[in-house]
Amino acid sequence: VRKICQAISFVSPATCMILSSVDLGLSPWEDVVILTGGLALSSFALSGLYCTHQDISPEYASILLGITNTVGAFPGIVGVALTGYLLDSTHSWVMSLFAPSVFFYLTGTVVWLAFASSEPRKFSK
Repeated sequence: VRKICQAISFVSPATCMILSSVDLGLSPWEDVVILTGGLALSSFALSGLYCTHQDISPEYASILLGITNTVGAFPGIVGVALTGYLLDSTHSWVMSLFAPSVFFYLTGTVVWLAFASSEPRKFSK
């Protein structure tokens, strides 16, 4: 269940970014609705990633969440500079903003499905 929820959380925004960047003849407000829907579906991470810490180790769940949030903040810091560089290089907001985001969402999905586990770890005993 955790893997399914997290996959929905990753694939939905990626799909919506792709849909909104392809010329489907939609009005701007329809693109906004698509992107908003994708971001809303990303809340499935609350049932995926964010519950996994408690499953792995109830005793150390807060520490594990702190570690993953710290590591997860790093791309947000680097991503701003990368997006600016790509925007200057490509002059395309789709290529500079959506393409890297879609890549990392889909890569995260593959890695999560391949390696994620909610099995309790020995350090919690």
